[in-house]
Amino acid sequence: MDPEDHGSSDPVLPVYDGPCTTNLATPLVEDPARCPEWMPDVVRGAEQVVFLVLDGLGWTQMQERRQFLRGLTAMDGAAITTVAPTTTATALTSICTGLPPGEHGVVGYRILVDGDVLNVLRWSNAKGDARESLPPEAFQPSSPFEGHRPPVVTRAEFRDSGFTRAHLAGCRHVPYRMPSTLVAEILRQVGAGEPFVYAYYDGIDKVAHEYGLGGHYDAELVFVDRMVEFLLESLPAGVALVITADHGQVEVGDRIVPLGAEIDSLLVAQSGEARFRWLHAVPGAARELEDLATERHGDLAWVVTREQVLDECWFGPKVLPLPASRLGDVALVAREPVAFEDPADTGPFHLIGRHGSMTAEEVWVPLLAAVG
Repeated sequence: MDPEDHGSSDPVLPVYDGPCTTNLATPLVEDPARCPEWMPDVVRGAEQVVFLVLDGLGWTQMQERRQFLRGLTAMDGAAITTVAPTTTATALTSICTGLPPGEHGVVGYRILVDGDVLNVLRWSNAKGDARESLPPEAFQPSSPFEGHRPPVVTRAEFRDSGFTRAHLAGCRHVPYRMPSTLVAEILRQVGAGEPFVYAYYDGIDKVAHEYGLGGHYDAELVFVDRMVEFLLESLPAGVALVITADHGQVEVGDRIVPLGAEIDSLLVAQSGEARFRWLHAVPGAARELEDLATERHGDLAWVVTREQVLDECWFGPKVLPLPASRLGDVALVAREPVAFEDPADTGPFHLIGRHGSMTAEEVWVPLLAAVG
């Protein structure tokens, strides 16, 4: 696979047995000297590791802006794949647990559970807050970071969220409020002798969603690049900084595609995200739904069935029964820069940049490393 091949007619599938975000945390937290051969060499001799996830930084977007960058481009690295779907809820859970989505079960941003769609990032459904009715630790019971309890430097407001409880249960929460305090808290944990520090920054993703991939995105990426440069300059000798991302981005703008009344009549629900839209068929209508979706939207999307997704290991080589039950019957996986409409999938503002699908721009993410 070539991360620069943006014209492929096939979806880019995760490399679950190789250079993939699922295979980073375990060697970093347990023994950097035993990292796989595809990980940058500088990591292997590290005395401490800072593992920083930059939400929304795709390999393609980074390469297109190399002329602006100093800190990120000074690091060793290459492109690796994230998971399916290319969405924060699924990808962060895979990064932290080291498991493909078919095993940890957070198979999307919006998941149909017992007849209601759970918004994983808000941990809410049509009835409201779902933290009691769907306890996050039970929904996703796998321990992050192989059961180690590292400090996790994340936004203060994320501390008690359902999604934090689902993918970071048991970790020691170190809150930050501003990007400057993110860096300061990382350095404080390193100074305290922590062998492994996990940190998460969401600004790139937020800017892409609200403003697209133009000047605002460029400014945000330069800001983050300088933050990384300062962090590298401030780390003590022998401390490795490892950076990856959960997904890339595509600018969709106003290209929102309604499913159409005929398709709507065959549905009991929609789940997933706008670029990886799961369609849940009324009983007995799955085949008709597949045919109609292909006829109406096959020029814009890969139309795939649950069986195809499972056979081709989109969610990993092993998909447990409970995660499998959370998938729909047919998925619309956008290959063009469009989003598929679901009136129930709304947010505080119109999203210009989006992700979720399996295009090169969304699947390939950076794996970068340097030693202070």
